[in-house]
Amino acid sequence: MWNVVTLDGCFEGEKPWDLSFHQLVWGPELEALSVTQLHEASALVFGKDTYQGMADYWLNAGATDLPVAPLMNSIPKIVCSQTLEKADWNNTTIVRDAASEIARLKDADGGPMFVFGSGTLSESLMNAGLFDDVRLCVAPTILGKGRHLFTDANTPRNFKLLEAKPLENGGVVLRYEVAN
Repeated sequence: MWNVVTLDGCFEGEKPWDLSFHQLVWGPELEALSVTQLHEASALVFGKDTYQGMADYWLNAGATDLPVAPLMNSIPKIVCSQTLEKADWNNTTIVRDAASEIARLKDADGGPMFVFGSGTLSESLMNAGLFDDVRLCVAPTILGKGRHLFTDANTPRNFKLLEAKPLENGGVVLRYEVAN
């Protein structure tokens, strides 16, 4: 899992795609990390809403989004949806049963898959025990209201801190191993 969250645990503001707090932490360090993670990943995994928003953005990305855009557009993508009929973003596969399909792909050991955003999907995959690690960038702000990444619906579990890296802009990148 990879997400940017606020100090109060929001990964999105009150409205869908309210991600203005991302600008507090985006810069050369986070861009370099994003490129590194995209090179590590065998695939990106999204829920339907995040997939549609990301596809809309990255398919129309311009020169200011280099070097991330070519990586986002070329990497294999998995969209987990019961209702999506068509996926126009190149290199995309639609799966209907997220937990069983992601478990099957993990068992095939094709390499690390990253879930970006996708709060409901992240919750179901976390509850199914399918995350090996959680990577968060904490933005130094409190929204007060917004959509929380971890909710009361999450199964309680422990994590082991693997890395904590402060960014020059005040953000902190955390990487946790999911304790089983």
